[in-house]
Amino acid sequence: MSAVDIPFCPGPPEHQSGPFPFQMPIGAVDTHAHVISAASFVPDRSYTSPEATEEQYIRMLDEVGMTYGVLIQVSVNGQDNEPILKVLERHPQRLRGVAVPLLNQADAYYQRMKDAGVVGIRMNLMFSGGGLDISKLEECDALAKDWGWHIQFLLDANDLPILMPRMQKLQSTLVIDHMGYLRTSVGLQSAGFQALHELVKNRAWVKVSGAYRLTDQAPPYADVVPYAQALIAAAPDRCIWGSDWPHVANWGIMPRVAQMLESLALYAPDEAVRKQILCANPQRLYFS
Repeated sequence: MSAVDIPFCPGPPEHQSGPFPFQMPIGAVDTHAHVISAASFVPDRSYTSPEATEEQYIRMLDEVGMTYGVLIQVSVNGQDNEPILKVLERHPQRLRGVAVPLLNQADAYYQRMKDAGVVGIRMNLMFSGGGLDISKLEECDALAKDWGWHIQFLLDANDLPILMPRMQKLQSTLVIDHMGYLRTSVGLQSAGFQALHELVKNRAWVKVSGAYRLTDQAPPYADVVPYAQALIAAAPDRCIWGSDWPHVANWGIMPRVAQMLESLALYAPDEAVRKQILCANPQRLYFS
């Protein structure tokens, strides 16, 4: 795909605050956001997005009252993790990161990541340029085990029935992005959602995030609620929330983070469960 053919996705609104029906608890963690560097764009990326800077990211966290944040390496920057590492190094108490490392590197390469605050490896099985495809699954598992990291998957849950035999053999902690990226039109009884539900119930963590990726509805994405609630019921101690800012690869309605928090209030109307999703669970996964 030439640069001319790569679709451009819009950026988020300048400000992310707005009304949502609960008070943000102290210690809340946004477990999924990106900083994006145009200088690090890879040629085989699936889309082109505006840059997302450190200053914009920190302002977003502050506007919605997040105590902590987790930066996720974005596919359009491939395996050049420098943009997120530099931000992590400037905010060692507040931020953690999930990287897309090169494999078979010297220990110093991985040690620098760990020292900066990297706690996981991301495998992006949906967008080109991500750097670590499914053929590297077992290698990533070995690397994650060596460095005490987890593996985070951006995948289509419709593929899980085929992947499950390999997933079940992994020794690392597993984290699933965006409720398995499963469109609501597929249904709760689909083989994909049932496989996701089983994986989450038995061992995996899951991010109740990215609702606009699952539906064509407008915020607060009411048709996503049953999916999120089923996953929360399956593993309330392994569900976490992320803003998914700056909402890349989204050509539909561009939400504010406050609207994503409004959706969380529908997923978890009970304050204690919501606080567990925002605070206790992610603090255990990323900061313990």
